[in-house]
Amino acid sequence: MANDFWINLPVKDLNQSKEFFREVGFTVNPQGESVQISIGNTNVMLFPESTFKEFAGNEIADPKQASEVLFSVGAGSREEVDELVQKAANAGGTIYSEPRESYGWMYGAGFIDLDGHRWNVLFMDMTKMPKQ
Repeated sequence: MANDFWINLPVKDLNQSKEFFREVGFTVNPQGESVQISIGNTNVMLFPESTFKEFAGNEIADPKQASEVLFSVGAGSREEVDELVQKAANAGGTIYSEPRESYGWMYGAGFIDLDGHRWNVLFMDMTKMPKQ
């Protein structure tokens, strides 16, 4: 536990966010006044804005105005990228970047969650990655 790393994220409505991420396909684990969401080996703690603000000791940035962080989720295939982004849209999120190929070896898309946080979903075909 001494070397664990947590990502904490403020949300306006903990229950709505919990359901959103469950519909997207994340593992959702309520933890008292917070919710842990997991995908792969990464965990994110969702906190009500008031609790997050208390922990941070300052104001919360408005993610609808500017981005402080971009969460990136690895996908195992192009189809998995398409599926995850579509699930986010179906759950009430907004697609901000339609699925597309970049640099000849990456395929990705992006969505915005219910609180305006941006998530990038990316499949990297390492067999096509340029050698340096």
